[in-house]
Amino acid sequence: MRKLQWVLGGLLAVVLLAAAAGFVAVWKYANQDVVPDGVTAGKLQLGGMYIDDAVALLEKYEKALEKRSITVQANEAANDSASWVVSDFGYRAEFTGAREALLKLRRGSLWERARYRYHFPSHYALSQSWEKSAFEAALRKQWSWVENNAPQNATREITKQDEVIYTPHTDAYRLDLAALADKAEQWMVLEDNQVGEEVAGERGALVAELPIRTIHPEVTLEKLKKEGIDRLIMTFTTDFSSSAEGRAHNVSVTAQSLNDWYLGPDEVFAYSELIAKAEKEHTYREAPVILNGKFVPGIGGGICQVSSTLYQAVLRAGLGIEERRNHSLPVAYLPLGHDATYATDAIDFKFRNTTGKSLIIRTSVENKKLTIKLFGTMPGNESYEIESVTLDTIQPKTQQSVNPALPVGKTVVVDKGKPGYVVETYRTHLRDGKVVSRERVSKDTYRAQPTLIETGPASLNATPSPQATPSPSDVIEDGL
Repeated sequence: MRKLQWVLGGLLAVVLLAAAAGFVAVWKYANQDVVPDGVTAGKLQLGGMYIDDAVALLEKYEKALEKRSITVQANEAANDSASWVVSDFGYRAEFTGAREALLKLRRGSLWERARYRYHFPSHYALSQSWEKSAFEAALRKQWSWVENNAPQNATREITKQDEVIYTPHTDAYRLDLAALADKAEQWMVLEDNQVGEEVAGERGALVAELPIRTIHPEVTLEKLKKEGIDRLIMTFTTDFSSSAEGRAHNVSVTAQSLNDWYLGPDEVFAYSELIAKAEKEHTYREAPVILNGKFVPGIGGGICQVSSTLYQAVLRAGLGIEERRNHSLPVAYLPLGHDATYATDAIDFKFRNTTGKSLIIRTSVENKKLTIKLFGTMPGNESYEIESVTLDTIQPKTQQSVNPALPVGKTVVVDKGKPGYVVETYRTHLRDGKVVSRERVSKDTYRAQPTLIETGPASLNATPSPQATPSPSDVIEDGL
């Protein structure tokens, strides 16, 4: 019996000792003032650290992140820059729940602390936030002047002295903040595998260039000059001082519509397009036109002085002639072979801009003199000479008719005839004063104007001869 009691007593002692040892182990485990092994915050190793030291480390790291600086340079040469700390843009960094969790290791009963420590999370992530709009607002406030202008087109002016003057364009600038904000965010907001790196060097400060986007206007100086309007390349003048008011008006308004006409490279100019434009802008007046080989009253007389003056400028600039016809009768303001007529829906005057660059046509009317100028590109050592040769003179015929108002047998010359001509015109291309080429540009025929004679009747009972009527196929030249 005594032996059994000793055995039972020994077993009880063992149990009590084991319980006491277990209690001591739990007490020691629960009352540790260090972070459980293996706990991390980002890449920060917190396991084994004193709890207060771990909390202090987290707070220090969070504050260090919030004190990082961003410096933006607009122009290094001018030392134009500004700096901010990331907290100015609402940046906040926090190991969410980590401090509370660490301090909770000290709270509660022995068993609660032990159980809490045993199940303690092994990792805490860094929560970060910032206000991109505050970042962009700070940059705009600092460099608001950058966006205060608008792009201005380059301009070209042709002065009264025929100088071509260019005014450079003005660029505008805009802050391109989206890309910089993205760059700042990539640097500022850390990935989890970056958390714990030392906040120093590139990680502690960002230096970036202010992205300024250049806004070019639609018309830049380079684009405008590329058109090739370099200088005055040709000018030609004709006189209409003997013209009546109606004809002078028609010449002037047609010239106005032609002024500043622009032709691109290889573009074809059609005089019919000019007349269509002039008809919309002005009203033509009555003036002499050519009908059936005679000058008669009509609307628009004089417009062919503009086409003929333009033709002479075009010839002397070496441009390509696409379509051109002479008047049926000689004109007073130009030599034979030098004119270019126009008739609505029948005869047009066309030429091609063969300079390889753009061309501007300028006109002026002063003291009843019409001047047409061409501005563009033409080598200074090149020129063209125009020469017309009369191949044949066509003698006028005589047309006789009976005028019953005249005495019997009386003869009167009503209109003295004028000869017609066959003319060839040549253009000679010169370079440095030497002939490069010579081409025939036209062969023209001008009608002879008949001598008109009226006679009295052969007898008092004579019947007058019928008068000729114009052919319906004849066109009105120099008119509409």
